[in-house]
Amino acid sequence: MKNFLRIWYKKIYQKTNYDVHKALLMNGKILSQLNSQKQNIESLDEVEFQVFSQRGEDGIIQYLISKIEIPNKIFVEFGVETYTESNTRFLLMNNNWSGLVLDGSEKNIDFIKKDFIYWKYDITAKRSFITKDNINDLISSYTKTEDIGLLSVDIDGNDYWVWEAINCIQPRIVICEYNSAFGPEKKVTIPYKENFIRGVEHYSELYFGASLAAFCDLAEKKGYQFVGTTSAGVNAYFVRNDVASPFKKYTQKEGFNESANRDSKTKVGKLSFLRHSERLRVIENMPVFDLEKGEILKIKDSFK
Repeated sequence: MKNFLRIWYKKIYQKTNYDVHKALLMNGKILSQLNSQKQNIESLDEVEFQVFSQRGEDGIIQYLISKIEIPNKIFVEFGVETYTESNTRFLLMNNNWSGLVLDGSEKNIDFIKKDFIYWKYDITAKRSFITKDNINDLISSYTKTEDIGLLSVDIDGNDYWVWEAINCIQPRIVICEYNSAFGPEKKVTIPYKENFIRGVEHYSELYFGASLAAFCDLAEKKGYQFVGTTSAGVNAYFVRNDVASPFKKYTQKEGFNESANRDSKTKVGKLSFLRHSERLRVIENMPVFDLEKGEILKIKDSFK
């Protein structure tokens, strides 16, 4: 009887999950078509919508890909966890792109491979703890195509250093999660540490990644234009210079948005709900690499 109930529940869950996906895709498709008709927007806020993404990224991505030619509809996204909430799932299912997703958890990768998307769509999931030394091999083992459509970087740690190291692909669109606690102007990132884990390095989980200004500086060096951020202050968007003409170019200060998240932790692991203006003080004694000064300083000294 228990085995029968287990099988019945699994079938019901899978059918419900599939039906929900169909409804979400239908709504997202309508919004995508509306976004493609928009011209000369003042801000990416105007095209945000959420299907499987965290904070409106699905709408922004749909708008960006509607304005530029993308001959190779391939994406790479890392730091995807179970891939139920991600930047590329809607792209995979709505636009039939193919892609590589990477995560450091074997449990997460197993979850993805058991999801119906793994047989229904062209996606490859690999387990790996990403470093600046292995990222090119991981990507190259999946595709030899350099001119891919999109790269999404979100590993809550060495994001700056990993994107800096990538040279095997030249995506037309790059998305990076920035740490808005660092503000709009300082060019700082955590110092590179191969085994960096956000929750281990500082109890608050506020110490990670790089500032928006650091990413904008790196993007310019790599040949990209900064075209804005999500209104919730999570992700920054960059478009390769040779295809960036349809989009408004922003300075780091113009395009900056504070993070709306209040996911900081106490020393015992409970949510402390700190607002944006309260965050930097909590991690002021942690080190950052100041890109302008070329040295590692404590946050309180770099921001003094």
